[in-house]
Amino acid sequence: MMVIYAVIVLGVLIFVHEFGHFLVAKLFNVKVEKFSLGFGPKLVGKQIGETEYLVSAFPLGGYVKMFGEGGFIEGGESHHPTSEEGEESATEDAGKVAVVPRELTEEEKTRSFAHKPPLARIAIVMAGPVFNLVFAWLAFIVLCMLGVPSITAKIGEVLKDKPAAKAGVLKNDVITAIDGKAIVHWEDVAEAIAATKGKPVVLTVKRNMSYVQFTITPEPRVAKNLFGEKVNGYAIGVASAGEIVTEHFGPIQAVVKGTVQTGKVIEITVMSLVKLAQRVVPLDTLGGPIMIAKMAGETAQAGGSSFLAFMALLSVNLGVLNLLPVPVLDGGHLFFFFWELVFRRPVSQKAREYAQQVGLMLLLGLMLLAFYNDIIRYFVGQG
Repeated sequence: MMVIYAVIVLGVLIFVHEFGHFLVAKLFNVKVEKFSLGFGPKLVGKQIGETEYLVSAFPLGGYVKMFGEGGFIEGGESHHPTSEEGEESATEDAGKVAVVPRELTEEEKTRSFAHKPPLARIAIVMAGPVFNLVFAWLAFIVLCMLGVPSITAKIGEVLKDKPAAKAGVLKNDVITAIDGKAIVHWEDVAEAIAATKGKPVVLTVKRNMSYVQFTITPEPRVAKNLFGEKVNGYAIGVASAGEIVTEHFGPIQAVVKGTVQTGKVIEITVMSLVKLAQRVVPLDTLGGPIMIAKMAGETAQAGGSSFLAFMALLSVNLGVLNLLPVPVLDGGHLFFFFWELVFRRPVSQKAREYAQQVGLMLLLGLMLLAFYNDIIRYFVGQG
């Protein structure tokens, strides 16, 4: 079942990504020759109009092949280059492919990706990652309307000899305001205390049916952030009761909340990549197909909302990662097109080929590392 759920997740997200490329290519009147879910050997395919729709053997990627695409590599699938002067005419000789260009007609040039202006090509390539981010945004909006679990501001423990205990705060008190600012969730408490920079605060709590106020001076503390780094902060010495409520939002509120949540996830994803490059986050935290399958299975068992939330998180990751300036990814193609836009000349074919080879080696290396981590984490570690 984990494999089935993983295929569902990856299939949906890959479809969304490639449909972005496909739709915007069509808007710019580019001929789309192939639309494939997966890469590698073809499993099934059907020609509809000018496009062949495929399901290929390896479901870890996909690609859209456009007429005059110029040798792009999408999702791990390598395409033979098509000259800007002509369409390929390929013959096999000892395992090699010879490309014999011919002059394109004026009508063919209007349908050729390579003959579109840089801004059009940028829009087509950027559409894939953007569609992934939009999918995540819509998913978060739906989740807000379905109901979002949140931890209340109820206190479960008051630490001995800490500022809150000395002031008289008790277990089961519910924090309702800090310095007059309304508190609803437990995360609001941490943010409000951190914002004080150690200055005294007025804490309002609900105790039974009455409200009580305390003036408390937070004390310095050293904690760890999301990435395991030690950070200086302030605390008053209380712990959450872990009480969870489900909040439902109307359409307008859901759009606002969903937008904020999407922004937060994008920020965390970008910062995770930065911390990974800085070696703050160790490389053994990278996960591959096995981790995705395991998490897909766990979230599916937890319910539809959890499964949708996992898809949204993974969609943001897919969108952000594809914008990295690595030649085999969308971000690499965007780099070349922006170069052409700024310097009024394309990057040479030879330079692009070398860059794609380096990018492909880098991507394969990361995939192997992630797969190795999965094996160690889920098989060797359990043994």
